[in-house]
Amino acid sequence: ALSIRTLTGKPIKFLGVGEKTAALEPFHPDRVASRMLGMGDVLSLVEEAERKVDRAKVEKLAGKLKTGQRFDLEDFRDQLQQMMGMGGLSGLMDKSPGMGEIPKDVRAQVNDRELVRMVDPIISMTPGERRRPDVLNGSRRKRIANGSGTSVTDVNRLLKQFGEMQKMMRQLMQAGKSGRMPRHLPFSLH
Repeated sequence: ALSIRTLTGKPIKFLGVGEKTAALEPFHPDRVASRMLGMGDVLSLVEEAERKVDRAKVEKLAGKLKTGQRFDLEDFRDQLQQMMGMGGLSGLMDKSPGMGEIPKDVRAQVNDRELVRMVDPIISMTPGERRRPDVLNGSRRKRIANGSGTSVTDVNRLLKQFGEMQKMMRQLMQAGKSGRMPRHLPFSLH
């Protein structure tokens, strides 16, 4: 692209960050350089969030949590799908400041396919199971695994991560009520 720019004298207007036309974004040389140097690109991250995050779902979740309703697997699925829509964990990491300081072998462990492996079992659940995951006994977990093309271990891992996310949401709700944020958040995507 730089060679063509030099030969034609025409500016680069867009940058492809994926294989589909939806993966075209405006080209900002300073932002690309910032990403390449591991300094992140917060402006692009904010712009992308404004374009791709479903505000209605976010407001619905906020209202739900504000009224004391529980964060359920449907909410978790929506959050995962929105994260995938923004380029997955790797896309978010590329645009986040300070990620250049994380060792390459640690960054290489981030696998966006893992997000899909988390969403598929949720889709295979009944609406009642998504709202009340405590009913998921061994036979239901096996049915969900078979229906989603995953293993029971994957379903168990999903439920464990969901439990951690549920704890984090409770902490955030409590922090919001008390006016202070928690020191640590118990959520990871290993």
